Amino acid sequence: MPFFPIGGFQPLAAAWLDWFAARHRATAPQVALAWLLARAPNILPIPGTGSLDHLAGNLAAGDLELSPEDIAELTGW
Repeated sequence: MPFFPIGGFQPLAAAWLDWFAARHRATAPQVALAWLLARAPNILPIPGTGSLDHLAGNLAAGDLELSPEDIAELTGW
């Protein structure tokens, strides 16, 4: 799975995703990982990391609970 599947790196999409993440007290990459984890049990994201802090942020995405409405909003974006 690509690591950053929601919105890519387009400036408008990135700004929207940052806003969405702030609503959940998370980062945009955490939201992207949480969205992938919520999609299906057979999806296994494998994000890269260059530091222990980044790894901790990636792991925290597993605790981010997205509602069905959140998932629909992210999927439709």
